[in-house]
Amino acid sequence: MYKHIIVPMALDHGIAETTMEIARTLLSEGGQITALHVHETPNNSVGAYVDASVMENAFASAKAKMTDRVANMDGVKALTVKGHSGRTIVDTATSLKADCIVLGSHKPGLIDYLLGSTAARVVQHAPCAVHVARYPG
Repeated sequence: MYKHIIVPMALDHGIAETTMEIARTLLSEGGQITALHVHETPNNSVGAYVDASVMENAFASAKAKMTDRVANMDGVKALTVKGHSGRTIVDTATSLKADCIVLGSHKPGLIDYLLGSTAARVVQHAPCAVHVARYPG
């Protein structure tokens, strides 16, 4: 089916097993799965009060957690990047020439209808197919 699938993962959400299972089902033989974590840095207002070394240590910690999380997943490559989650997922899928993104989404609340969720942004702007898995409940 798909040759390169991006699976965005938030380090604090538990849906990764579901999205990874979906990705494996959709993956062509010999295909590649990239587990992507987007590390969002504080905005400029907050960043002015946080030492650069603290932000770099936080990124290094997130990268290590992501690497550990996929260590036992055969054929899955970990990638941790900095940026805004929705935009960066789309940009990464574009630059890696992915043909599918599999991501999780929570049940939308009022704020999501006004501002848009990460999943909604990815669905609207992705250059490839997007499969969205809902959190249970």
